[in-house]
Amino acid sequence: MSSGQPASRTLNPAGLHDRLLDINATIICWTWFLLGFIVCFSWRYLAYALFIKNPELHFQRMNCQFYRIFFRIVRLTSPRQKIEIDEKIAAIRSSVIVCNHLSYLDPLLLIALFPRHKTIVKTRFFSTPIFGWMITKSGYLPATSEGRFSRMMLDQMDRMEEYLKDGGNLFIFPEGTRSRDGRIGNLNSGALKIARMCKAPIYVLQLKNTDKLFTPGRFWFNTRVPNTISVKIIERIEPDYPHNSPSTAELLLQVRQAYLDHQR
Repeated sequence: MSSGQPASRTLNPAGLHDRLLDINATIICWTWFLLGFIVCFSWRYLAYALFIKNPELHFQRMNCQFYRIFFRIVRLTSPRQKIEIDEKIAAIRSSVIVCNHLSYLDPLLLIALFPRHKTIVKTRFFSTPIFGWMITKSGYLPATSEGRFSRMMLDQMDRMEEYLKDGGNLFIFPEGTRSRDGRIGNLNSGALKIARMCKAPIYVLQLKNTDKLFTPGRFWFNTRVPNTISVKIIERIEPDYPHNSPSTAELLLQVRQAYLDHQR
C-alpha cells in the first residue's frame, strides 16, 4: 500500500560524471572562442587589417589556424570522439566544394581543413560586431545579393574566377540548412553555377556524425557516446570546359546521386 510519500530519486554517479564531462568540454571549447580570440588572435587580425593592403588571404589563414586549435581542444576534452579526414582532401585546390550539412560544427571543420577558402554566410552575421568585420575582411560571400549586399556580392563574384585559379577554394552547403535525419535535402544550384562560370572542378564531400557531438537544438556537446566524425570525398566532377560543359541541372543531378549512393 502506498504511503503517499513521493518516491525518492537515486542519483546515478556515472550519469552525473558523464553529464559533467559534457558541460566541461562545452565550456572549454566555447571559452576558446572568446579568450582564445582576444588573447591570441585579435591583435593579429587587427595588424593585418591596418598594415596589409589586401588582408583577405591572411584572414583566411588565421581563421583556419583558429579552428584547427578548436578541434584539437575538442579531441582533448572529448576523448570518445574521433575525427577522421580523407587524406586526399588536403590536396584540393582551385575548386568549388559542396558538402552536406548536419551541425553548426560543419563550417568550422571545413574552415579548419582549407587555409585558402571562401564560403557563403547568412547575411545577419555581417551585421554582428567584430565577427561581421572579420567575415567581410575574409572575403566571405553574403547569402543574398539584395540591398546593401549587392555590391559586396558583385565584387566577390568579379574576383572569384581569379581567386579559384590562384589556388583558393569555395565551399558551400547546398542544402542551406542542417539535416535533422542525415538524409540529403533539397539542393541549391548556386555553387554549381559558380563552378560553371569559373570553369572550376567540383568536389562533393560527405560529413558524418558532427550532429552526434553537437546535436541541433542542444547547447551542450554530447561527449559521452563513442563517435567518429568523418569527412571524405565521394565524387569529383571535372567537366571538359568548354567542350563538354554539362548544364547546372545535370551537375545538380550528379551531386544528388553521389549523396544517394553514399546515404547513411
